[in-house]
Amino acid sequence: MRGNWKRNAVLLTMAVLVCAAAALNWKYSAQEGTDAAEEAGTKILGEAALVSGGEGSEDAMDETAVYTGGDYFASARLTRQQARDNAISLLQEAAEQENADQTVVNEASEGIQVLASYTLKEAQIENLVTAKGYADCVAFMGEDSISVVVSTDTGELTAEDVAKVMDIAVTESGYPASAIKVMAAN
Repeated sequence: MRGNWKRNAVLLTMAVLVCAAAALNWKYSAQEGTDAAEEAGTKILGEAALVSGGEGSEDAMDETAVYTGGDYFASARLTRQQARDNAISLLQEAAEQENADQTVVNEASEGIQVLASYTLKEAQIENLVTAKGYADCVAFMGEDSISVVVSTDTGELTAEDVAKVMDIAVTESGYPASAIKVMAAN
């Protein structure tokens, strides 16, 4: 019983640190992305732009509508990877401490293996979803759930799309359908 408590405490601490790292990275990358886009004159998805009517308005509309739709997926993958790297680093430090108890070392090793497993399964899900013809996909796997964000040409997912993605996620993750959330990237 005592070992389970320690293992759960380590996993909970790891999950909190991963979430905190992801939130901070998202906050700072969003600020940097907005600053860089303003300097480059591009539009960030969701950002308002004033387009005046009259002569030349079509050109102005084309310029303000420019954004790179793939940035969300690249940014999400980068944020996820950085959070995982931070968590793995913390787990490795805990395992390498001189006075570390063997159970701590074992739990840190198990935590690293779990994170590696999540990374592999997420990559498999993403690759299989894009192989089905979707523009892009990113999966976020946790201890008891998974979220899959899919990019489609229309920006919406049909029931058939959700079923295809759900089938892949269930098969690859081993989670029940009730633990999987599939959504379209807008």
